[in-house]
Amino acid sequence: MPGHWRRWAGGLPRYLREIQAEIEVYAKGFGLDYFTTYFEIVNYDEMNEIASYGGFPTRYPHWRYGMEYERLKKSSTYGLSKIYELVINNDPCTAYLLEGNSLVDQKLVMAHVFAHCDFFKNNAFFGHTNRRMIDEMANHGSRIRGYMDKYGTERVENFIDVCLSLDNLIDLHNPPGAFFLARKENRSEEDDKMLGPGDVPRLRAKAYMDKYINPPAFLEQQRKAIEAESTKAQKFPVEPTRDVLGFLMEHAPLKSWERGVMEIIREESYYFAPQGQTKIMNEGWATFWHSKIMTEKALDASEIVDYADHNSMVTATSGKRLNPYKLGVELYRHILERWNKGQFGKEWDECDDMKTREKWDKAAGLGMKKLFEVRKIHNDITFIDEFFTYDFVREQKLFAFGYNPHHRRYEIESRQFNEVKQKLLAQITNVGQPIIRLSDANHENRGDLLLEHQHDGVDLDPAYARETLKNLYSVWKRPCGILTKGENKPLIAKFDGHTYKEEPISEDQAPKQEKRDKKR
Repeated sequence: MPGHWRRWAGGLPRYLREIQAEIEVYAKGFGLDYFTTYFEIVNYDEMNEIASYGGFPTRYPHWRYGMEYERLKKSSTYGLSKIYELVINNDPCTAYLLEGNSLVDQKLVMAHVFAHCDFFKNNAFFGHTNRRMIDEMANHGSRIRGYMDKYGTERVENFIDVCLSLDNLIDLHNPPGAFFLARKENRSEEDDKMLGPGDVPRLRAKAYMDKYINPPAFLEQQRKAIEAESTKAQKFPVEPTRDVLGFLMEHAPLKSWERGVMEIIREESYYFAPQGQTKIMNEGWATFWHSKIMTEKALDASEIVDYADHNSMVTATSGKRLNPYKLGVELYRHILERWNKGQFGKEWDECDDMKTREKWDKAAGLGMKKLFEVRKIHNDITFIDEFFTYDFVREQKLFAFGYNPHHRRYEIESRQFNEVKQKLLAQITNVGQPIIRLSDANHENRGDLLLEHQHDGVDLDPAYARETLKNLYSVWKRPCGILTKGENKPLIAKFDGHTYKEEPISEDQAPKQEKRDKKR
C-alpha cells in the first residue's frame, strides 16, 4: 500500500484553514471543549489506507490491514461506501479530510470532528485512554518489527493472529488505569478479642451464657463459612475475571516476546473499547452539533440544498442495521426538548394524562445543560436505559424486528415499548458480543482452563467457539473448555489439543444468567 499521505503534513490549503477557523469559532461559541485539532487532507486511496489501520498509519505490520484496505477500496470503487473523515482520540486530536469533498462537506466534516474531539476529551469512559496513542502505536510497531527480525515474520504474525482472536476477552468495566475501590473486610483487634480458641470462632461469653451466645446453629454456620473461605482461597483465580488476556499475560507459559505481543494487543483493545461502548452517543453527539453549527451559523444560502442532501445520507435508515447517527441525534434532541420544557421529575413521572403531557411546558430552559451532563457521564447502555422512553419510541415509530425463517426475510416482531427497548439493550450489551469470563485455571485440579459464557441473549457461534478454544490451548498449553448453552441446554465445549467435543451438563453446573434491569 502507498504511504504518501504525509505529503500534506505541511498544513491545509489556505481556503480550508479559513473554514477551520470559522467552524472553530462557532464550536467554541456553543461551548464545545476539545483538544487542539490538526487536519490533514488525503485522497481516496490514502484515506482507505489510513482507515484500514484504524486511523494509525504507523501501526505494527499485519496481513489483516492489507485485507481491510482491499475491502474498503472495492467498497469505495463500487459506490457502496465513502469515508468522509477520520478522527483520532489523541492530544492533540488528528483528523483526516477527503480531498474530493465539496466545500459544504468540508464544513460539515470539520463541525462533526470538533464534536467528536469534545466527546473524546470529556466523556468519562475515555478518561483512562492514552492521549498519546499515536506515539504509542508507533512504539508498538517498532517493537513488533523487532520481534519479527529476531524470531521470524511468520512466527510472530501467527501469534498475533492468536492474540487477535482473543482481543475481545477484556473487562470493559474495569480497564487498566481506571479508578476503582477494592473493598476488604478486615477484622478489627476488638473483634479478635471476642473469638475464643478452636477451629470455629466463638463469641466470648461467660460459661453459663455460652450456650445462648454461641448456639449450635451459629457454630455450624461459622464452620461452613470457614470451609467456604478455605475452598475459595484454593481457587485459581479466586474470583472469576473477564480480563482473560490480562490473566494469560500473567500466568500462561509464554516466552518473553509472546508476552510482549499480547501486552500490545491488550493495550490497544482497551484503547478502542470505549468507542464500541459509546458508538450511539458519540456519533449522535457529532451529528447533533454539526447539524446545529451548519444550520444556525455556517451555511450560505447557496449551500442549503447540498447540505440537506448530504446530511440526509448520514441519518438515513435502511436495511436491518441500526443507524447510530440517527438514533443518537434524535435521542439528544428528545432530551433537549424535555429538559427545556421541564418534562422530568416526580410531577412529570406521575402524570398519566396524555393531553396534559403533550402540552407540558414549564419553560425550564435546562436542555443544553442536561446534554453536556449526559455527554460526560453516560455510555450507550446507560444512555438508552435512562432516556429511551415510551414517548420517544412512540414519536419515532420504532419497533423490534427479527428474521423469519419460514418467510426467509426480516419482519416486525413487536411494537411494544418494553420489547423494543430490551431488544435494543441486548443488541448493545457488551458491544453486542457474548459475555465471557474465566472462572477456573485449575479445573478438576488438572491445570485445565475453564471459561463461562454468561448467557444474556447472545449465543456463541459454535465455529468461533471451537477456533477460540484452539487458540486458547496454544497459549495455555493445557485443555480448555467453556460452559455455555446449546439448543437451549447447558453444555461444556472442550478442546484437549487434539479433539473438540461438546458434552451436556446439569443446570446446576451452568453459569447463572446475568439479569438485566427490566424497569422503564
